[in-house]
Order: sequence, then structure tokens, then C-alpha cells
Amino acid sequence: MKTLIDIGANLCHDSLMKRLDDVLEHAQQHNVTRMIVTGSDMASSEQALLLAQQYKNLLFATSGIHPHHAGTVTKENFSVIADLAKHADSCAVGETGLDFNRDFSPRPDQERVFEQHIELAIETGKPLFLHERDAFSRFHPIIKQYRDQISDAVVHCFTGEKEALYAYLDLDLHIGITGWLCDERRGQHLLPLIAEIPNNRLMIETDAPYLLPRNIRPKPKSRTNEPAFLPWIVQKISECTGETIEQIAEQTTRTTEAFFRLNKPA
Repeated sequence: MKTLIDIGANLCHDSLMKRLDDVLEHAQQHNVTRMIVTGSDMASSEQALLLAQQYKNLLFATSGIHPHHAGTVTKENFSVIADLAKHADSCAVGETGLDFNRDFSPRPDQERVFEQHIELAIETGKPLFLHERDAFSRFHPIIKQYRDQISDAVVHCFTGEKEALYAYLDLDLHIGITGWLCDERRGQHLLPLIAEIPNNRLMIETDAPYLLPRNIRPKPKSRTNEPAFLPWIVQKISECTGETIEQIAEQTTRTTEAFFRLNKPA
């Protein structure tokens, strides 16, 4: 298989950080040669940037605050995110967006912090790494309002319905697909939608350590997902689209390099 890029790995999570060298070696053994480390709060955004600096051309960082944490965001700590996002080793603003599934933060706070991230992306010219769950009716008009000023944006871990997919594609947003696609219990509605995503809009991710693909055989002993399992997502996309695994690997890598402005490996 050609080399792959995981656009969303929470490598700062304790379950992965404590054995990071093994996780990275395992990923490269499975042709996952570059990974975007998700920043989802101040601590993980700072750590992601440090990892990107330590593992040049292997790891890249995003800088942001997940909507779950929006209720605690102050002007002072968002200024830290802004400083991180402006760093050359931070390749995107986010994770940011709206999550009305769990409502861990009040919805007005989520929307306020979401718009702060959008304005930061406009200021820096960097793409947005977006989260949306059960919030399409508010998320879509907000991103649409700003779309012409944003360089690019990806709706990461897309799990929505056809209406949402088409609306995001109409805004020229990119779509990130995870192991949710491989879950026969809750991902079945995604199967016919995958072929509707243009090649230059599709990217792939594990969202490790979450969302372990359920099509891995033999099943891993641990339920912890990691970037090495990205090929099983590619395999499922191949089954949905009729394209070869090699084609999907090549297309998603090319799209990801352009989106995050990554240097090609030596």
C-alpha cells in the first residue's frame, strides 16, 4: 500500500503518550508516515506543538479548544491558543465547532468560542479543523457566513446524514472519515454516502485512541485505537467506492498535503 496520512490522532491522550515511540513505530510499519496531532484544549494544543517540533516531518499539530471545553474559555487562555496557532509548526486552527449531542458546555458558549476560532483562522490564513455532532442546524449557517473568508476547512469525523454532507460539499469543505464507517451498529448510513465525496475533498483519520475500526481481523487485544489502524478505514472506503486501496491512499495523501500545506517527505 502507498503511504497514508492520518489527519486526526489524539496522540496527547495518556493511553498513547505513555507509549508514543511504539505507537509511531507501529504506524510507520503500516505505511502511516505522517500524522496530524489534534489540539483539543490548551494543554493538548501545547503538547501537540511540542511533538510537531520534536518529530519534524512525521507529526504536525493543530491548535484549538473542543466545544466540550468552551464553557471554561476565557480571553486570556484563548490568547494562548492564538499564539500557538500562529506558530509555523501549527498547521490548522481547531479542533473547534459545536457538539449538541452531549452539551458539556452551554450552547451559547460553544457558538462564541467557535466564532473566535473562525476569526483566528481568517487572521492566520490557516485551515479549520472542525467538529460537528448533532448541531448541523446551527453549525452550517455559522460556517456559511464566514466561508468566503476562510482558506479551507475540514469537517473531521463526519458522521452526519446526506443533507449535511451535501451542504458541506456545497461550501467546498473537506470531509474527514474515521472508523465510524466500519461500525455495523451505527455507521451503516455512511456507506452509500462515501462515493458521493469527491476525491479532492476526502481525507482519512483514526481519531485515535477513539473509534477503533470494527473490521480489523484478527481483533486487537486492546480497544485503544491508534494510527496504525488507518488502513482498515481505507479498506472500507475501497469497498464503498469500488476504487482500489492504492488509489484511495494516493488521492487522500495528495488532498491532505494540499489542505494542510505539508512538505512532501524526502
